[in-house]
Amino acid sequence: MSDSPETAPPGQDPRRPQPGVAAIGLWMFLMCIFWLLGVSQHKLPKIALLMCVAFAAGGQGLLRQKRWGWAMTLAAIFLSALHAMWMVAEYHQIVMLALAAFDMILFLYLIRPEVRQRMR
Repeated sequence: MSDSPETAPPGQDPRRPQPGVAAIGLWMFLMCIFWLLGVSQHKLPKIALLMCVAFAAGGQGLLRQKRWGWAMTLAAIFLSALHAMWMVAEYHQIVMLALAAFDMILFLYLIRPEVRQRMR
């Protein structure tokens, strides 16, 4: 699929992100806020601020359809899933399994060929 308006599917502007990608970009900003709250309430270590930066930068790059934003989002989502699984294993917080499963669904959506192709 080319980025020219002549070859774009009807009703789809190639300059705008796909609805699923836009939703994931907004989810990244929401995760940034949650992790910032965790750090500010001393529930997460200060090193977690790096994840906040990764979430915010990845979400911004993803909404702009940049390849680096897509890659950073994939990395942040994967690390978030690993963190959730660690919370399950270490602290037996079974609720975190839902977050890990959701993160993996987002990860699998982002590696779809049509999503990867839209990133420039």
